[in-house]
Amino acid sequence: MLIAAVLAQATIAQMKWERRMLVVAAPSATDPQMAEQRRILAGWRNERDARDLAIVEIIGDRVTGAADAAADIRRKYHLPTGFAAILIGKDGGEKLRSARPFSAAVLAETIDAMPMRRAGQR
Repeated sequence: MLIAAVLAQATIAQMKWERRMLVVAAPSATDPQMAEQRRILAGWRNERDARDLAIVEIIGDRVTGAADAAADIRRKYHLPTGFAAILIGKDGGEKLRSARPFSAAVLAETIDAMPMRRAGQR
């Protein structure tokens, strides 16, 4: 849990090259797609940690998982007002974007195909 606390105080830029990020945005905490993405991620905790994946949530103007302001993240990633999920690689590049929650299988397949992930498994 100490690592999670330290990462929550880091900005997205500071996590570059250290962590992959799943940026998940929703207009409210009661958004059904946000609830579904959280449910998927809750069952994927060990796999998420093994893949160096940090979760950054933006709900309205509140951010958890990073020290950035919500407006800055929304602007940087051109986030819509509705639900959005974006997978960011360790290189800071956008790898996947969706207006629906990502399944655990899609996240695993995409991350496992990344060059840095394959190099780290050797």
